[in-house]
Amino acid sequence: MLGNHGRSIPRAVFTPLARLLTKAGVTPNMVTAFGTAATIAVAFGVVAQGWIWQGGTALAVIMFGDSVDGTLARMTTGGTRFGAFFDSTLDRLGDGAVFASLTYYAVFHMEEGTARTWAVIAGLASIVGAAAVPYARARAESVGVVAKLGIAERTDRLIVGMGSAIVMSVGAPAWVLALGLTWVAFASFITVCQRIWFTARHIDEGAQ
Repeated sequence: MLGNHGRSIPRAVFTPLARLLTKAGVTPNMVTAFGTAATIAVAFGVVAQGWIWQGGTALAVIMFGDSVDGTLARMTTGGTRFGAFFDSTLDRLGDGAVFASLTYYAVFHMEEGTARTWAVIAGLASIVGAAAVPYARARAESVGVVAKLGIAERTDRLIVGMGSAIVMSVGAPAWVLALGLTWVAFASFITVCQRIWFTARHIDEGAQ
């Protein structure tokens, strides 16, 4: 949802930066690799250790800057098939790191109780969802169907997951994180089902 409609602002903001990077000889794949490395480092080095709002703020900046590689690609190569593959693959690593860090936080930093148990289960399900949603799209495209629909794209899942953690870290009950991760897990499942249904309806068109 947000992933489909929220790209124009970052694109406008980062166009001047992309021009500077182009002049410096920086490639889109370099930006992608750096962004993923930064995401993983912040997720496990900051969020997982209990510094939620600090890590969340850093991740928001990194995610907002995620459009730089795409803008840079359009200015240089126009985008390559390998670049698209590389970006999508590394996004999966970054997403997995974020939800794994939230699950780690729930296991080792939340007080024992129902909320923690719920958060851990939902966190594990969110990790699966972070992989299953883009996998469903990729497999649909492999049979000629563009299944980009769904109630929970990447941006939606990350905002809700990290947002609920930040709200909890500033004083809200632990259930806020548990419910946020539950939404991510449930919405991911629904999105996978939507993409399966869409592909089933249009697969014959893709084969033509």
